[in-house]
Amino acid sequence: MNLEQKEISYTASNSYSTLNKLTEHTKTVWFVCHGMGYLTKFFLRYFKALNAEENYIIAPQAPSKYYIQPKMHVGANWLTKEETSAGMENIVHYFDAVLEAEQIPKDLNFIVLGYSQGVSVALRYLAKRQIQCNQLVIHSGGIPKELTATDFEYLSNTTKVKLIYGTEDEYLDTNRILKETEIATSVFGNRLSVMPFKGKHVVNVDYINTLV
Repeated sequence: MNLEQKEISYTASNSYSTLNKLTEHTKTVWFVCHGMGYLTKFFLRYFKALNAEENYIIAPQAPSKYYIQPKMHVGANWLTKEETSAGMENIVHYFDAVLEAEQIPKDLNFIVLGYSQGVSVALRYLAKRQIQCNQLVIHSGGIPKELTATDFEYLSNTTKVKLIYGTEDEYLDTNRILKETEIATSVFGNRLSVMPFKGKHVVNVDYINTLV
C-alpha cells in the first residue's frame, strides 16, 4: 500500500455572531470563544444580561460542526490532537478576518474570554498576534502546554487575567485544579486572579456580569 498524505491551500468562509451594536455609546468589546459542542447563537445567551448599550460581544464560530447524540443537535469543535498546528493556523487567519471586519476602536475596554475548549484557541491567538486586551478570562479550560510566560510578555502591565472554574467541575479533580492554577500563575504571575465557584462545568453568568 502506497499511502501518502498531501496538503493544499484553499479559500474558505465561516460565520460569526455578534450581540448588540457597536456605537459611540459602547464602552466594552468582548471577543468570546465558545466551548466544544456550542454554536455561537446559543453561547451568546450567556452575555445577554450585560448592558446592551455599553457592551458589544463578538463570538467567532468553531469551524468543525457535528451532530451531538442522542437528539442530533448541531455543535462545533475548534481543534483536535490531529493536525493541531495546521488547524490553529487556519483559525488564526479566521480570527484576523473577524477583527478586520469589525474594526474595533482602540480606546475601548477589550475583553478576551475563552470557555472550556475556547481557552486554547483564544490564548494561542493572543500569543501569535500579540493582541492587547484589558482583561483576559480563562474560564474552565487549560492553558496549552507550549505557551509560557515569554509568550505574554507583550501584554500591558494593566492587563488583568481571571482564572474561573467550578469546584465541582466533572472534568477537574483536585490535582488537576492545582496543576492548572500553578501553570496559570507561572504564565501570568501577579496579574492573575483565581476565581473558583461552587458549580460544575458550566458558564458562570454571575461572574461574567461582574467583569465590567
